[in-house]
Amino acid sequence: MKLISYMLKKFFGIFLGSLFFFVLILCLTDLLMNLWNYISHGVQVSVVFTILYYYVPKTVWYAVPIAMLFSTAYMLSDLYAKNELLAIFASGVSLLRFTIPLLFVGVAMSFGLFFFEDNVVAETYAKKVDLQNAALQKTQSLNRENIVVMSDQGKMIYYADYYDDETKRLYTVYVLFRDSEKRFESLIYADSALWNNGSWTFSKARMFTIKDGFMENCDVTPEKLALLTEPPETFQNSNLSAEEMNTKDTRAYIEHLERSGLPTAEVKSVYYKKYAFPFVVFIVVFLAVGLSGKTRKNVLLVSLALSIGAVVLFYVMQMITMLMAKFEVIPPLFGAWFPVFFFIVVSIVLLRFART
Repeated sequence: MKLISYMLKKFFGIFLGSLFFFVLILCLTDLLMNLWNYISHGVQVSVVFTILYYYVPKTVWYAVPIAMLFSTAYMLSDLYAKNELLAIFASGVSLLRFTIPLLFVGVAMSFGLFFFEDNVVAETYAKKVDLQNAALQKTQSLNRENIVVMSDQGKMIYYADYYDDETKRLYTVYVLFRDSEKRFESLIYADSALWNNGSWTFSKARMFTIKDGFMENCDVTPEKLALLTEPPETFQNSNLSAEEMNTKDTRAYIEHLERSGLPTAEVKSVYYKKYAFPFVVFIVVFLAVGLSGKTRKNVLLVSLALSIGAVVLFYVMQMITMLMAKFEVIPPLFGAWFPVFFFIVVSIVLLRFART
C-alpha cells in the first residue's frame, strides 16, 4: 500500500504540472494565431481574456491525454534511472502489476473526460466561438435565400424564396409531398408561412393534387397542415458544428439530417469521436509503460520528446481518418475509432518488449 501511495503521489505531482504546461501552450497558441486579428479589430483586452477563459476547458480536454502520457512515461523512466524499479522487480513485482493502479486512474479519467466534454467543454467552446466571431465581426446573418429542405426522409420537400429569422417567416413557399416510392402526391403553395406554436401558419395557401390524370386545385386539408412541423432552425443560414454540441444535441442533429436526406458522414464521425477520444486516456498508460525506461540519461527531455512524438502521430492519424470519413471513403465509426485501436496494438507491442 505504501508503494502504491508513493507512486500515485509522484504521478499526480507530475501530471498536474504537465497538464498546466500543456494547457498554457495551447492557450498561447490560440492567442498568437489570432493576435493580429484582435489588434486590427480593436478588441478589448478583457474580451480577449474572456475568449481564452472559455477556451480553457477545450484545452484541458486536449491536454489530459498528453499530460497522462508524459507523466506516466517520465515517472517510470525516472524510477528506472534511479534504480528504484530494480528493487521492485527483485521483490517479484512485475512492471504490469506495478502499474495496475495507473490503469485504474486511466479508466476513471476516461469516464471523467467524457462527461467533462459533454457537460462543460461543448458549451464553453460554443461560447468561445460565438464571442470570438462577434469580436472579430464575423457574425453571420441567419436570413437565407432560395432554400430547399427535405424532410421525413425525402417524403416532403420545402422550397422558399426567402427566410426571415427575426420574424420566423418564409416567403413564396412550396411544399411537395411524395409517397414512399418518391412519386408526386400533392403540392402546397402559399405567399408566406409564419412559425406559430410549433407549426407553420400559411397565408393564401392552395393545394394541388392529381385526380383522374388532371391537376386539381383545392383547399389545404388540416391533415396536411399538421405534417408541416419542420422547425425554423432548419431554414436558418447557419453552419452548425458538432464540436460545439453535446452528444444529445449531436444525435438529434444527425436525425434531422437523415430526415432531410442530407449528408451525415462528417457529423457522425465527430459524434463517434466524442466517445472514442476519452478512451485514449486509458490507452496512453499502456503506451507510456512501453515507452518508459528507454534511457537513463536526460529522462525529462526523452520522455517529453517521446510523448509529443506519440501525440503528434495520433492526432495526424486521427485527422486523416476523420477527413476520410468526412468524404465517405471509410465509415464514420471507423474514422473515429481506428487511431484508438491502432495505438492499442502499438501499446501492446511496446509493453511486450518493455524492460521488466
